[in-house]
Amino acid sequence: MGGTNRVGRSGMKVDGYEVPDGLYYSKEHEWVKVEGDHCRVGITDYAQATLHDIVYVELPKVGSKVSQMQQLGTVESVKAVSEIYSPISGEVLEVNERLSKRPELVNESPYGEGWIAIIKPLSLEADLRNLMDQKGYLEFLRTLLKK
Repeated sequence: MGGTNRVGRSGMKVDGYEVPDGLYYSKEHEWVKVEGDHCRVGITDYAQATLHDIVYVELPKVGSKVSQMQQLGTVESVKAVSEIYSPISGEVLEVNERLSKRPELVNESPYGEGWIAIIKPLSLEADLRNLMDQKGYLEFLRTLLKK
């Protein structure tokens, strides 16, 4: 356990869990990708794998204001219902409506088609300081998986 494997050029794996570079991660297993003046948010490969088959995603409302680590929505699987926390503060600009009909996209493509929301950040630099980069999240997962 705890081994690291390369994934293409931009990602790494820890025990089979993909951790792409260029994203920021929370200890609750959400990710954020800065895309110009907005940020795309989702849950990590580890989170979706732990939940197993996702059957429902409760999305936030467009226009709602969120604070860092405030509940953004929920993910329901055959195993459990888990809260999704916003890794950054700001305003929800868009949600991934495809998840209403195809929640399994979170399992199939957690860093791609399975994204949750796009947020216009309020205090991005401050929020990013509270998150981990790829290296930090890899170390966090290694520690978690050793328990």
